[in-house]
Amino acid sequence: MLRFVAVRLLEALAVLLIMSFLIYGLIGLMPGDPIDLMINADPNLTAADAARLRELYGLDQPIWQRYLNWLAAALQGDLGYSRLFSRPVPEVLAPRLMNTLLLLGISFVLSLAIAIPLGVFAARRPHGVADTAINLACFAGISVPPFWLALLFIILFAVVLGVLPAGGMAPVGGTGGLWERLPYLVMPVATLTLVSVGGYTRFVRAAVIEQLRQDYIRTARAKGVPERSVVWRHALRNALIPVVTIVALGFGTLFSGALVTETMFAYLGMGKLIYDSILGNDYNIALVGLLLATVMTLAGNLLADLGYAALDPRITFTETRT
Repeated sequence: MLRFVAVRLLEALAVLLIMSFLIYGLIGLMPGDPIDLMINADPNLTAADAARLRELYGLDQPIWQRYLNWLAAALQGDLGYSRLFSRPVPEVLAPRLMNTLLLLGISFVLSLAIAIPLGVFAARRPHGVADTAINLACFAGISVPPFWLALLFIILFAVVLGVLPAGGMAPVGGTGGLWERLPYLVMPVATLTLVSVGGYTRFVRAAVIEQLRQDYIRTARAKGVPERSVVWRHALRNALIPVVTIVALGFGTLFSGALVTETMFAYLGMGKLIYDSILGNDYNIALVGLLLATVMTLAGNLLADLGYAALDPRITFTETRT
């Protein structure tokens, strides 16, 4: 197992290295640069001043040279300096990352807590009235864009009913504790949960239906095993193996989807930070933020592989390698 984990970590490191180069290149191709923004903000800056600033920040070098310089510094723990916040990148990212993990963690747990029992319920009554209603609700949840759902929640609960704050993270002058944050988390959590629960439910339903048609299920029923045990202990356990892949990858997708949700609700997390940094040409923040999204996806893949073995003892890491 240790060998498998070590190999997967090396593979993830290689992917992360490639992604860092691609993201750095894409950010470098963005129109404008920080020096142009400085010139716009201060008309007294001359062309000579701009040239000196570009040389100081290394912006006069080819992009591959700038990437190697950034990579060498990053390997030594220096992730750069945020131009917008005038602080080192880790100091800006750390609190925002914790805010996003709190938001995503609650949404992720709620999504699974709703999707798994709902998918099993629909699978036990395929093509019935309840199954059809659940499928329609799932398709609606999958089809609705997060920004539209966020706008609907804001108009309904903040503007019309006035029972929830339209945005932000905590009341002005408050301590910022979890209890004070809860009203501000309701609508962002509901948006992310409703967007993802439909897809999870569909996968659980399909996987459970397939397992309920297997011979070992018929054997268990023939032996008189209670139906509840057949479904929840036998069918669901095997059905969760393919679902683990979707769920693990879904966390990375959820992290990316938080960009829209956090921006709509002015939630101070990673998504809004990346959005603001891209608009403000704050390259270092945008680069590290996007790399963190990549790390989330890679970590989800590794956890999915480990989850396979936990759910099905027949799966060994040796067999996975061959």
